Amino acid sequence: MNIVPVILSGGSGTRLWPLSRQQYPKQFLSLLGNNSMFQETILRLKGLESLLDPIVVCNDNHRFLVAEQLNQIGINNASIILEPVGRNTAPAITAAMLQIINGVDKQDSIMLVLSADHEINDIEEFQKTINVAKIHAEKGRLVTFGIVPKSPNTGFGYINFSGNINSDIFEVKKFVEKPNQKTAESYINDGFYLWNSGMFMFDSNQLLQELTSYCPEILNAVRQSFGNATQDLDFIRLESDFFESSPNNSIDYALMEKSNNVVVIKLDVGWSDVGSWQSLYEISEKDMNGNVLKGDIFEEETFNSYIDAGSHVVATIGVSDLIIIDTPDATLISSKDQAYKVQNIVKSLQGSDREEHINNRKVFRPWGWYDSIESGLNFQVKRLHVNPGAKLSLQKHHKRAEHWVVVDGKANVTNGDKVFLLTKGESTFIPIGVTHSLENKTSKTLEIIEVQSGSYLGEDDIVRFEDVYGRTN
Repeated sequence: MNIVPVILSGGSGTRLWPLSRQQYPKQFLSLLGNNSMFQETILRLKGLESLLDPIVVCNDNHRFLVAEQLNQIGINNASIILEPVGRNTAPAITAAMLQIINGVDKQDSIMLVLSADHEINDIEEFQKTINVAKIHAEKGRLVTFGIVPKSPNTGFGYINFSGNINSDIFEVKKFVEKPNQKTAESYINDGFYLWNSGMFMFDSNQLLQELTSYCPEILNAVRQSFGNATQDLDFIRLESDFFESSPNNSIDYALMEKSNNVVVIKLDVGWSDVGSWQSLYEISEKDMNGNVLKGDIFEEETFNSYIDAGSHVVATIGVSDLIIIDTPDATLISSKDQAYKVQNIVKSLQGSDREEHINNRKVFRPWGWYDSIESGLNFQVKRLHVNPGAKLSLQKHHKRAEHWVVVDGKANVTNGDKVFLLTKGESTFIPIGVTHSLENKTSKTLEIIEVQSGSYLGEDDIVRFEDVYGRTN
């Protein structure tokens, strides 16, 4: 049977703020190499036999990020399912299952369900474990992957297993929630507990039978949503009302804890969910002073610290055991053992109606990205990076004017009833209320400096008339 990877990519990654933000969460960041964690999740499957194109389940705001990062690694035929609202893993997996069962070439496939934000070091062993798990999934068992614990960690749920069915697969007695420290230590001493990884393998038709028996409310709601889904460019947009009516449950709670058909396979592959700055420090390569240094850093007598200088020179003297994360619009400085409290900072930002938890200063769009270089009373300066062949929507603004200056490349500009070409050093002024557009018809990137002026400069002051990415009002 074929394997269809199902990549769940709906997390927000608030514990890795300020790098991870609501609109650009940790799974899309390159934290441990050149590729993002999302990309590595797919690339580490390369070489598995009978592997089909993946299904990615994500939210609407990340759809172009997913598409672009898939394209960067040569994945052009993935199915991208858009959730109208987060409803935990059970509805997301159900939607992917329906996509498989209703597909032309994927029926009777094995689903390999993976989170988009995990790190795995031993890829060879990981693939061996997948191949073993597939044998049992083909027999109709619901397979979950349990991580061999390295410590009494209180940040994970646990799987309590009993007698082995054979040398590599075990019966599941129960799933348990994240324990306190004393309970976690008892689990480790017991020897029959594994960390719950949130990774699974199911035969798609067997999963349908199990969902019918144990969580029909989720199945019926998602089935109605899937049946009324719309095709939006390359995306499958689930219908919102039915999807929102689904219970908000994890697959563990909705199904795995109830079924008597669940088995667990041990996984010992250098796994991490990269859930905090502390965990990222632990799995990163360190220098002779125990430091992880990224970016333009000058340090003296600095030890056992994680420092990411993303936008400025960072200099440290006589410090140790710190997390220092510098971004263009926010800087985090924390002791390593207290860095998990960054979630409290994010909540405070949310409660203060601030933007720093939502977007980075550099904001990605389907046509490229923009960076808000400077802003003040009634003005804002942006740097626009327009990808080759990309086009901004035909739009107008009610409360701001714009001045575009080409600093590199060639821009095909629509400004009112005029259409013309701008080259390096040339500019145009767009008054308030005038319809305009910008296109890069070349094979090279286009760089624009945009100066906005007006009484209101928010991104919601856009009326779109035409858009190749389907974003018209």
